[in-house]
Amino acid sequence: MNRMLLLSKIVILIAWGQFIKAQDLIQYVQPLSGTAPSTTTAAQKHSEAGSEKNANTIPAVGVPFGMTQWTPQTRTAETKCIPPYFYKDSLINGFRGTHWVSGSCMQDYGSFTIMPVTGSLRTTNFATPFSHQQEIATPAYYKVELPAYHCITEITATARCSMMQFTVQQDDSLFLLIMPNSDRGEGEVYLNPVKGTVWGFNPVHRIYQGWGNQAGFSGHFFLQFEKLPVSGGRFSEVTPPTGSVTNKHGNGVYAGFALKKGEKLRVRIGTSFSSATEAQNNLRTEIATWDFATVLSKAKQSWEQALAQIQVQGKNEKDKRIFYTAMYHALQHPRLYSDASGAYPPFTGGLPVKKLSNGQYYDDFSMWDIYRAQLPLLQILQPARVNQFVSSMILKGKQGGWLPIFPCWNSYTAAMIGDHVTAFIASSYAKGIKHYDVTAAYRLMRQNAFDSPSKEDYVNGKGRRALSSYLQYGYIPMEDSVQEAFHKKEQVSRTLEYAYDDYALSVVAKGLNKTADYKELRKRALNYKNVFDSSVGLVRGKYIDGHWYEPFNADRREPYITEGTPRQYTFYVPHDVNGLANLMGGDKALERALDTLFVKNEYWHGNEPGHQIPFMYNYTPSPWKTQQVVRSILSEEYSDGAGGLSGNDDAGQMSAWYVFAAIGLYPVDPVSGEHLLCSPIFDKVTLQLPGNKKLHIVCKKRSEGAIYIKQVKLNGKPFSRNFITYADIMKGGMLEIELQQQPGSWGAAPMARPAGMK
Repeated sequence: MNRMLLLSKIVILIAWGQFIKAQDLIQYVQPLSGTAPSTTTAAQKHSEAGSEKNANTIPAVGVPFGMTQWTPQTRTAETKCIPPYFYKDSLINGFRGTHWVSGSCMQDYGSFTIMPVTGSLRTTNFATPFSHQQEIATPAYYKVELPAYHCITEITATARCSMMQFTVQQDDSLFLLIMPNSDRGEGEVYLNPVKGTVWGFNPVHRIYQGWGNQAGFSGHFFLQFEKLPVSGGRFSEVTPPTGSVTNKHGNGVYAGFALKKGEKLRVRIGTSFSSATEAQNNLRTEIATWDFATVLSKAKQSWEQALAQIQVQGKNEKDKRIFYTAMYHALQHPRLYSDASGAYPPFTGGLPVKKLSNGQYYDDFSMWDIYRAQLPLLQILQPARVNQFVSSMILKGKQGGWLPIFPCWNSYTAAMIGDHVTAFIASSYAKGIKHYDVTAAYRLMRQNAFDSPSKEDYVNGKGRRALSSYLQYGYIPMEDSVQEAFHKKEQVSRTLEYAYDDYALSVVAKGLNKTADYKELRKRALNYKNVFDSSVGLVRGKYIDGHWYEPFNADRREPYITEGTPRQYTFYVPHDVNGLANLMGGDKALERALDTLFVKNEYWHGNEPGHQIPFMYNYTPSPWKTQQVVRSILSEEYSDGAGGLSGNDDAGQMSAWYVFAAIGLYPVDPVSGEHLLCSPIFDKVTLQLPGNKKLHIVCKKRSEGAIYIKQVKLNGKPFSRNFITYADIMKGGMLEIELQQQPGSWGAAPMARPAGMK
């Protein structure tokens, strides 16, 4: 009987393997998703600013984790919270090589734009109408028809380069305008019409700490035209130049071509953060052909391989579209910064350019967001790349003197709260991802946790904000308004997040036998208790003398909370949920507190601090409520189409949440490696793991309405725990989850729940 069962499972897996190989997964990706405002109930209720209602994603063409993405441009300049493309816009004013952090409320940098114009040369008012019906967007390819110009634009890309193809639909003159998007008029562009090349740069400027200062490096670009231009010059010139032309005022240069109907003009573009020479070398390395289809084929192959790391099967095609769009968004960042030669701009200064002997250098870590689920997803799927992420962090710390907290545009920012680079490195270390200088990593993490920088360094964004208050009182009191930060005040949220970061560092300290540090950090990991007001059962602002902030509004945004309310932030104790439950009065009290949040419609999925909350019922006698709530969020907060995300996607965190939840897992505490279980929405899921291992998740339902877990088996044996460890996931095997229509008792026993901090 057992042999027959085994044989049947083998047959199922063989058939499943043949099915997934036949899938064209890129067809499910909708790059326009998130380019329009969300209309979900939670977004309407909790989003304070207009930008919070936008996912702020763009229809990015490229490959996973690429240096530069390529997008149609409907908004000019590099403005905070304004992505280059909005679905609602009706005019295109160029095609941009962008470094926009996908789904963020930051700003583009080091970017440039190419705009095709036909007929007579226009250097102003050249924006032209387009329609979404004449637009094709995939991760590897973008195409749009510009009817007023009788021109079709197509784009594909590699990690650092792109090829654009322009087709005129009548005999015409085609002018390409090339413009750096410098808001300060600092970019330069050079044209050599004799060689058919253009090169230039756009200096990068910091925001948040050091706002407006130069970051010390630029976005460089190098273009080659397949045909030599018949005219070219500065925007103010219309006569053919005899030599190189430069524009030092940020306006741009143009190159003109005479084309026949149906004729194509191809442009190859290289980019770099090091120099135009490296941009040219990147182009030489990555695109040696003028055949557009060849470049496109390689880009598609790159995405198919990345998307196929998780293969899903089910009857609902909409779910597949949402899932693989989420995968696409979750694989955009962090950003590749090093060139094909290994050259890269060093952290916090950019010069002189350095060179790696091996590996890659990455930046643009939206760390307050992505340590929660996006990076843990990559720790499963691509641990070798994660190792390079950690190595990049250590390089930053060595070059700048302090471990950064939110490293973007290759600079210190202190943009958000917490110290989650520490949490990320600790979670990687705890999962066995440690092929880097662990001693240096610990030294840098410890420095952030125990030491305060000089005033000059602090103003520059180095070190934890308000650390001295945190160490002195065990919390950050209301008297410390944390002025030297973009997010000022927010004392309670900072206390909670530092407590988690201290716990994370304690795990590394224990692994390295740093006993004294371990004991101190474990004590500090309980600091969340110091801002919990038992009289209201929630966290609350607190003064030095111990009295609480008045008035108390549980469900309003308060100055001591980051982008949320006291009720929402109370549940941010991912490392010690059982300890939080004890403060509330036990696991049933925790359950009631969670119930209240959801009944009052106070859960806000559109922002990250609460992403762990739906899974916290797994710490109570009613894990079935996690299954119910998560299924509801998957249905209500995500959809396909342009408005398909419920808030800023924040470098893929919102999307990574969907990926995890849809396959039935979520890392409430990434450092612990415990992934809490819920009910998958797909019939079958296969995770392609390193070492050619696979984890198959098979979901059995007695009816379509079955969403509650009846029983679970791991490799054929009953599995009673309501979580699965990272180690078990990485071994591969088969996880079978049987669902039923009514709530059950599976996973409810205290021994079945995550232990949390011990």
